[in-house]
Amino acid sequence: MSVNDDEVLRVAARGDGVTADGRHAAFAAPGDRVTPEGAILPGPHHQNPPCKHFSECGGCQLQHLDDVSWTQFIADRVVTALAAHGLETWVRPPLLSPPNTRRRATLHAERRGRQIRLGFTRQNSHELIDLEECWILAPELFALVAPLRGMLAALIPGTRRINVHLVQTDQGPDVLIDGLEAEGLAAAEALSAFSHRHHLARLSIDEGFGASARYEPEPVTVTLGGVPVPFPPGNFLQATPEGEAALVAAVQEIVGGAKAVADLFAGLGTFTFAFPKAKVYAAEGARDPITALKAAAGLARRPVFAEHRDLFRRPVTAKDLSNFDAIVLDPPRAGAREQVVEIAASTAPVLAYVSCNPSTFARDAETLSQSGYRLDWVQPVGQFRWSTHVELAAKFSRQG
Repeated sequence: MSVNDDEVLRVAARGDGVTADGRHAAFAAPGDRVTPEGAILPGPHHQNPPCKHFSECGGCQLQHLDDVSWTQFIADRVVTALAAHGLETWVRPPLLSPPNTRRRATLHAERRGRQIRLGFTRQNSHELIDLEECWILAPELFALVAPLRGMLAALIPGTRRINVHLVQTDQGPDVLIDGLEAEGLAAAEALSAFSHRHHLARLSIDEGFGASARYEPEPVTVTLGGVPVPFPPGNFLQATPEGEAALVAAVQEIVGGAKAVADLFAGLGTFTFAFPKAKVYAAEGARDPITALKAAAGLARRPVFAEHRDLFRRPVTAKDLSNFDAIVLDPPRAGAREQVVEIAASTAPVLAYVSCNPSTFARDAETLSQSGYRLDWVQPVGQFRWSTHVELAAKFSRQG
């Protein structure tokens, strides 16, 4: 079948459509046609973006793609990253989070005259888009946007920009505002009244010295693997319940019935608590989450040894890793070069690698593959709806 030079064949990593003759076109989907003047003639996979802010708001990049083409984009990102390191494997069909399921997001707020603008920034810009609707945020969080504008109108001085971190917890919405000074009785009363009126689980302020809870009627938790874990303000949580469930299921499949598991970059314990019958060693470099994990494991009487450990400067050694039946690795976007070297030298039979960056994952996968591990499969996850952000879980097994 012939392909016209002006037909969009794929979507590049940053979201542009790429034609057969190599031209890039913003907001073009596979099957679209691009005229010589740059106009886009929609094809079968081009959908009407549901949100009025799309193309301006940086919260989404791919609302113009239907689920078929967004799924293909996610898979292509993984395949292309692996190919750059001479690797190929079975890439499973990506699992997508539905719209309006984001339970964690950071918005920005600033004053414009008497008005407060609150939302995401414009794509590749610092300009704020004042949200009037949002198709990715969970409804419980978006419902706070308009009331927050009203409260912040009395608190934001001058033209200062602040950050508003929203998380849906077991007890309800958790709000952390950083960059705001809220001193005095009037400010304290306003914060408390707002929190009570909107049934917040907690409201915290960070004036530059760390988060301080101004309203928290009961301890805030997030439930991971059936275990309520204390949730420190501003900490990491998988962006959607569906995305978390997909990653946990993949990791459980990889680890199987292992009796001793090492969970590296454990965070609050998303994977630590996924193995109730195993003894788990959990290592994490950030103090707040590993302290919360340890407390939760103790209360739940789980056989978990939690260690505050910088895995970049002090990775777990190959000798120690060889004592485990399975390893779970969930590093930040930079990957885990130092720790992967030790894993590669170990005799651990299986590794579940969870990544939020296909490029650094592929780099680390090459190291592992050159050291006797086989990359059995990759499960991509589209957790950030209509975003170019790709997550995955992958299985490595030791050969020989």
